[in-house]
Amino acid sequence: MSMESVHRTQQDEARAADWQSLQNLGHQIVELAGHLNAANYRLLMLIAEWDRRKGWSDGASASCAHWLNWKCGIDMGAAREKVRTAHALLNLPKIAAAMERGELSYAKVRALTRVACPNTEDTLLMYALHGTAVHVERIVRDFRRCKEAEELGREAQQQLDRKLTWFHDQDGMLVIKARLPAEAGQMFLKAIEAACEEIPTEDDVSAETPTVKWQIHSSAGRVDALAVMAETFLAQGPAALKGGDRHQIVVHVAAETLRDSAAGRCNFEHGPSVSAETARRLSCDCSVVPIVENEDGEPLNVGRKTRSIPPALHRAMRSRDRGCCRFPGCPNTRYLDGHHIQHWAHGGETKLSNLVSLCRFHHRQVHEGNVAVLVLDDGAIRFVTPTGESFDSTLPNHTQPLSDWHQLVATHEEQGLHIDRRTAATRWDGEPYDHAWAIESLLRRLRTG
Repeated sequence: MSMESVHRTQQDEARAADWQSLQNLGHQIVELAGHLNAANYRLLMLIAEWDRRKGWSDGASASCAHWLNWKCGIDMGAAREKVRTAHALLNLPKIAAAMERGELSYAKVRALTRVACPNTEDTLLMYALHGTAVHVERIVRDFRRCKEAEELGREAQQQLDRKLTWFHDQDGMLVIKARLPAEAGQMFLKAIEAACEEIPTEDDVSAETPTVKWQIHSSAGRVDALAVMAETFLAQGPAALKGGDRHQIVVHVAAETLRDSAAGRCNFEHGPSVSAETARRLSCDCSVVPIVENEDGEPLNVGRKTRSIPPALHRAMRSRDRGCCRFPGCPNTRYLDGHHIQHWAHGGETKLSNLVSLCRFHHRQVHEGNVAVLVLDDGAIRFVTPTGESFDSTLPNHTQPLSDWHQLVATHEEQGLHIDRRTAATRWDGEPYDHAWAIESLLRRLRTG
């Protein structure tokens, strides 16, 4: 054999070895993806249980998603999707089981849970096992569009049935009832969603709610968003609605009530009464007008309106706090209040060292007694529970990866999960598929259900 032949043979053997090495590398990637799928299922189930038992509601976090953002370093949008998906899986046992076995990725499951119901679960699961993530996203998107198209025939009747009513309940709360046509309803939902993104909310995901958008925020959170919508419109609405202070919310509170919680007047103007602590929270950062009244409640003297926190001091506080809520782990930068650590009604000075920026949620938590604010000797601020336990920020790089991914494999083997390179591999072999037929079959199953 010539030297050239020997050299060629060695090159062929080297290429074959390199190819085998690449094949093994690909097999390891697919096998590990299967283990990650199973691990993601376990993560979602833990999130669902954590949210169901309100493990995050210790005064530090406004919702389960906020807790995930703080403790696990997950983006807020991704955290809300994980909470939604986790709760949706509880009603989709077959899809959940496939993910638990490592057969379905989180990307596929997240898409499936947007439209899946007991009638369509089997069909969607088949598509997910045999199709790529792109196939699944396209099927889900077009299936949703077809479902929406079937609703267009109801628009005329919706226009006839639209109405909005309200009344005050016995406890002074305003009760609103509305029936909105689809277009008006969509604008309302968009406004609610936009407002929800700007304020801390409590995610109380309901798996029974059919519309995904309404699963993102709790009922209480949407009330806060509605208040933000009203506040924004009154501040930036049509010119005919502007002018003066006639859109401010006025609270009448006796000085003794504000200072000592003694019996006395404490109510919204032309509205129900509020607690003294609520009045103190509202007066932390507001305009104050002192009024001296006689025994019959008639004003004798009206003082000048002043800001409880002057604009210059407000700017200094925002600069020091960098425009963020100071509570550890809170990402909110909009709709912040200036909080008096020692309230001015209790003798606290309106100075920078006695002020701290708090979002609306954490401001309420402080005034409701769930969180206390302490100023340390060096001027630093610490947030503690009523029992004295400190809310500390999570340290950087707190989430450490597994030192050896084989630990995950061993754990799954102990749980009876046998995952190999074929488990998570998509079963599509490249042949064309009938997309229109896939959507039609889903619609048939939905209707027959």
